[in-house]
Amino acid sequence: MPDPDPATTPGLEPGGGVAPGDTPPSEAGTSGLSAPEPRLPSRRTNLVVPIVIAVLVAAAALAFFAARL
Repeated sequence: MPDPDPATTPGLEPGGGVAPGDTPPSEAGTSGLSAPEPRLPSRRTNLVVPIVIAVLVAAAALAFFAARL
């Protein structure tokens, strides 16, 4: 039973406390994952994305300064 009723659980004192030396009732738990974990980007993607952003920013800056001439 995942969540036992405290009133009917042996070893509990009035008010829900546990007597010294007693082990509290176990909690409900699940094992494993409920959904598959998402795939993380590859190491190559982690290198390529910042480089592409830097190239785009540099190209925009170059176009800005070329237009001002």
